[in-house]
Amino acid sequence: MVDEWQRIKQTRTPFSVEFYPPRNDAEEAALWRAARVFERFGAAFATVTYGAGGKTREKTVRLTGQLAKETTLPVVGHLTIVDHTLDDLRSIIAGFADQGVHNILALRGDPPGDDPFAEWVKHPDGLEYAEDLVRLVRSLGNFHVGVASFPRGHYRAVDLEHDTKYLVQKLRAGAEYSITQIFFDIEDYLRLRDRVSAYDPEQGRKPIIPGIMTITSLKTLRRVVFLSGETIPSALEERLAKAAGGGEQEDRKAVRDIGIELATEMCQRLVSEGVDCLHFNTMNFSKATVEVLTNLGYTFKA
Repeated sequence: MVDEWQRIKQTRTPFSVEFYPPRNDAEEAALWRAARVFERFGAAFATVTYGAGGKTREKTVRLTGQLAKETTLPVVGHLTIVDHTLDDLRSIIAGFADQGVHNILALRGDPPGDDPFAEWVKHPDGLEYAEDLVRLVRSLGNFHVGVASFPRGHYRAVDLEHDTKYLVQKLRAGAEYSITQIFFDIEDYLRLRDRVSAYDPEQGRKPIIPGIMTITSLKTLRRVVFLSGETIPSALEERLAKAAGGGEQEDRKAVRDIGIELATEMCQRLVSEGVDCLHFNTMNFSKATVEVLTNLGYTFKA
């Protein structure tokens, strides 16, 4: 996939999109509408998330296969090691291959439930780290593998030096690129890129793809950020809270307008910094992301 991004980059910065397995028919219909839109915009690839503790295991594998077969989008399936035995993981990886999916984002994953800070417990017959999963996937066939990266450091890492070491270990294990957790300060991303290059210049040449969230709701943003173990910059949260208003129902339009503006400005800066791709967390909808893409000059493919 990385070679294809470089080909696209000759004319424009590639972009990609993230979907999650839909929970009902309405969400599934919305996802497919969004997939068709992003297909026409020429997305470089799409990823499909994997629920905490593997709770969307079958849905993730099935959806990645459907997208791979029914669209022209290259598809990347997320896979975590939480609560899985080694045999489970081998079976899931084989399931991806059976669906025609040979791109996997190898993740350690969050503990089951809604508390990202809960104790992470290795399955007695499973794997310990994401780098172990990278090696397993690479050993089982012709797979392209990506991993996660964290501009402000993973919340479980002792410090940024240790966080950088863990990312480089995943890249050395065979990962070809990383996709970052969402962030709102470009300098955090640039410092991550610099840290990796300083730690290991060879691995530093691999793409670190910025994860972008176009904010359309303060409530949703707070939920997503909490589950990721992250925080919202205080100045941004104050600005969004003021726009949302003090009533029971937030002013979604005012919040959304700020979100579109912020995402556009971030992407413009990232493109100027030479990123290999822009990765959008779409929440299974296309409209907000399309507005940002349009602001950046992207158009429908003929």
